[in-house]
Amino acid sequence: MKLLILTQAVDTEDPVMGFFVRWIDEFAKHHEHIEVICLTKGKYDLPANVRVHSLGKEKGASRVKYVVNFYTYIWRLRHDYDAVFVHMNQEYPILGGWLWKLLGKRVYMWRNYHGGTFLTDIAMAFCTKVFCTSRFSYTAKSKKAELMPVGVDTERFFPDERILRVPSSILFLSGMWPSKRPEVLIDALAILHKKGVGYTADFYGSPLPSTEEYYASLKERVLTLDLEREVSFHSGVPNSAAIDLYRAHELFVNCSPSGMFDKTLFEAAACGALVVASSGDFAELVDEKLSFPDSDAEALAERLAGLMALPANEKGRLTESLEGEAAKQSLATLGARLAKAIHS
Repeated sequence: MKLLILTQAVDTEDPVMGFFVRWIDEFAKHHEHIEVICLTKGKYDLPANVRVHSLGKEKGASRVKYVVNFYTYIWRLRHDYDAVFVHMNQEYPILGGWLWKLLGKRVYMWRNYHGGTFLTDIAMAFCTKVFCTSRFSYTAKSKKAELMPVGVDTERFFPDERILRVPSSILFLSGMWPSKRPEVLIDALAILHKKGVGYTADFYGSPLPSTEEYYASLKERVLTLDLEREVSFHSGVPNSAAIDLYRAHELFVNCSPSGMFDKTLFEAAACGALVVASSGDFAELVDEKLSFPDSDAEALAERLAGLMALPANEKGRLTESLEGEAAKQSLATLGARLAKAIHS
């Protein structure tokens, strides 16, 4: 089967979407040929049966030009794909669904997010199936929904004893915008500080242009709470650089609400970090020591203090169980499951 993939970026150096190059590489093992249309393209190395086309963001194209390029590609390439896989962007089924229906192309959408609107419903109406990883995702309500593994590249994400894991070190790695709720961790760190619990915390991630003020408010919050000696902010990093960050920190914290089920949870787990998250899906898979109620900074602080105080053998038991859960969420498993769903 020949597949058309639509995604935001094909660029290994993109701090948010860099992982998707490996997804395409894995999907290529299960399809005769793949055409990829992305908003922007950068650095990548993909198999010979994959071609990448950009809508032109990296060249400064306007939104009108994006739309013109989009319709040009999906029409010009119509004989080079049998089905369509849309990654996250509901705009593509809305724009192209009617044409794909006329052309007899099945449409599949991957959308894993707690929020949604009538536009999401319209996008789903054009789809044969909708894939998500969380039962709390907005799209999970649809009869077309099918739950999937999160797709962790376990060939690259694994522990490395050569890298020193700093005791009582905490990592937050995410885009710096409100839906990721980094302020919950900052408030929890302030509670630990007041209780005299020692730690270091690193926040890796960059804001969107629309969240620059929010990001600045996070840094101001750290100063106000007198945490500047314990807390450091860093720019977002490519997915490949995240591996050693996971390996070097003892704890990884994710404050995203249920319905998002961030892939970073299992990337960190695969690298041997203790993962603490507010996701309801995650709570169903792990020891209660590793989860906390949504937006509850007091509970998060309690979990972090408890984990840092555990004896080494108990920490080892928890990390081993987390690595086992990460293995179940592998990219290889996801690639096979998606191919089966699309081919059927």
